[in-house]
Amino acid sequence: MTDFTAHLDTLRSLDAAGMHGEDFFLTWEKSHDELVATFTVADALRALREANISSRIFDSGLAVSLFRDNSTRTRFSFASACNLLGLAVQDLDEGKSQIAHGETVRETANMVSFMADVIGIRDDMFIGKGNAYMREVSQALKEGFEDGNLEQRPNLVNLQCDIDHPTQAMADMNHIIHTFGGIENLKGKRIAMSWAYSPSYGKPLSVPQGIIGLMTRFGMEVVLAHPEGYEVMPGVEEVARKNAAASGGSFVKTGFMAEAFEGADIVYPKSWAPFRAMERRTELYGEGDRAGIDALEKELLAENAQHRDWECTEELMASTTGGKALYMHCLPADISGVSCAQGEVASSVFDRYRVPLYKEASHKPYIIAAMIFLSKMADPSAKLAELIARDARRFSN
Repeated sequence: MTDFTAHLDTLRSLDAAGMHGEDFFLTWEKSHDELVATFTVADALRALREANISSRIFDSGLAVSLFRDNSTRTRFSFASACNLLGLAVQDLDEGKSQIAHGETVRETANMVSFMADVIGIRDDMFIGKGNAYMREVSQALKEGFEDGNLEQRPNLVNLQCDIDHPTQAMADMNHIIHTFGGIENLKGKRIAMSWAYSPSYGKPLSVPQGIIGLMTRFGMEVVLAHPEGYEVMPGVEEVARKNAAASGGSFVKTGFMAEAFEGADIVYPKSWAPFRAMERRTELYGEGDRAGIDALEKELLAENAQHRDWECTEELMASTTGGKALYMHCLPADISGVSCAQGEVASSVFDRYRVPLYKEASHKPYIIAAMIFLSKMADPSAKLAELIARDARRFSN
């Protein structure tokens, strides 16, 4: 397994010790080496599975998932990742738990963690709430372990919050790395992270923020495009600017989709709600103002409708590098004439990139598994070498 040996060599050259015993909240909190180590372990775990070699590092154990928003890909990716490593998964349904009766975060975190090794949380709909909630859970777990209530301290994986979607952004980046033949080939590549029209309301900001916060780490030319009023969090834009300056890349903004696509190597047209609107939405939910929420929804749908021309079309794709930029989306996309009358992307564009899109999505289970692996293994390269030497068959027929 030549590729596997190369993965081990790469991993040994990196300093990822800081990930051991730690949570994964935001990509920009991780060092360059830690990000590369995550990509490397993800590829190594995929190589093991493709070779029919078991990658189970747990004989038993539990992973707890808490999804406060609907999910298909991330939910199944988390379950797949945990199973790949030997963990069973239990979903925490807040509506069927004592949380609905006022149970505190501290109590919930400890009660579900007596035999848990990892907790995955998705909490992305309310500005200023999701990431803060995850950190509150993390602190409760730390205290529970230090107090002796927990035999082990479960590590937390951010499965999407109000600020970042690290498992998606990391999976997207690994897809880009594979498409362009290595991290060393990404410097100077132009990626257009563009708003696109959707007939639905309230899509989270965390995907575009995750993209600009991560892609600027690798010397890429990152362009953020959106109509006036559809700004993302100013703090994340500042992160992107600093990242670009440090990596030798660039981060620019434009109010024109066509300008972003011109000469792009990668395009990522995706709808999101305006930051100011998501702030207002959070306030209204906090006040229990149902009428205000309904009024805001109508306002935002009307605002969206003014920008129906923000669609990824064949004409726009023709303006990209060689007319063949890599089209990306976190899925599900709003496909014009298929899933909606008019949406983010023309059906002919989406159909042409369907196979690459599925390959893009396939990286997420391995990225999540790598995040867990690196949080648990003090010497990840030694553990991977042990797995290949053990050569336990995943299945036999």
